[in-house]
Amino acid sequence: METFHRILKIYYPILAVIGVSINLLAIVILSRGKCGLSTCTTRYLVAMATADLLVIITGVILWRIRYHYFPGSFLNITPVCRVNLVLLRAAIDCSVWFTVTFTFDRFVAICWQKLKTKYCTKKTAAVVLATTCILLCSKNISLYFIYEPREIIDNVPWFCVTKPSYFTEPGWVGFESFDKVLTPLIPFALILLLNALTVRHILVTSRVHKGLRGQSKGENCSDPEMESRRKSVILLFTISGSFILLWFIYILDYFKMTYNFDDDSNYIFRQVGFILSILSCCTNTFIYVVTQSKFREQVKSAVKYPVTSIVQLMNKQNN
Repeated sequence: METFHRILKIYYPILAVIGVSINLLAIVILSRGKCGLSTCTTRYLVAMATADLLVIITGVILWRIRYHYFPGSFLNITPVCRVNLVLLRAAIDCSVWFTVTFTFDRFVAICWQKLKTKYCTKKTAAVVLATTCILLCSKNISLYFIYEPREIIDNVPWFCVTKPSYFTEPGWVGFESFDKVLTPLIPFALILLLNALTVRHILVTSRVHKGLRGQSKGENCSDPEMESRRKSVILLFTISGSFILLWFIYILDYFKMTYNFDDDSNYIFRQVGFILSILSCCTNTFIYVVTQSKFREQVKSAVKYPVTSIVQLMNKQNN
């Protein structure tokens, strides 16, 4: 167990540096609108990157790193600790549900052509994202009141522990069950369902297109519409697939799949589930690099810019 904690002590700072850097990079590049993506898609991806960045800040920097490296900091004062935990839960909820809203948007764009022109717009994306964020943040405000100080030193409350009544009062017990179902069980199921429906539609549409274009007889015709749809599908499946894989252990733990483990193994299993779920906040930028050629070009330009700027400055000074 001590070795495991040492690993976590090293892992979280590395995750924080990578998570903050790549999410900021994604926000800046996507916000410029030069990646060949629709404005609607760009808004969803920027919202996802912003939520992921907030998860890294509140969950890794202000919570885990604070625990390992700054145990006596002001962040451990109970009111501050409460606010951070509320922000963390809200950020996780938004990160997960923004992935769902993006998946649904791509599902509509691929499968419902008639609805696409009305739903897949930047205005609709803004309304959907704002409504989702407001509802989730409102839901998490109540969490501020479930924590109490672990100890009081010189009339100052320190640390946050969950009140015993949270586990016994029917209202709080019901809220806890609702909270766990809301994130991530329902999103997990919705993403699987939407992806399955999307695959089914693609297979049917592909057979129809081949039949209409005579490709089944050996003709080799290009289809720009299918190529554009293919790129959209790759982006959709890689993002949602990454989410499913990295949240899978967390879901298993929710269903009490660890009942036959000893205490240490059970603790490690849950920590690994949390680690992987937080890691999902760092994967989307890598997915954009792999799947989107224009995003790669923007990343290369961003990396080269400081170097070229320094070289130009040095040349001016020499001249």
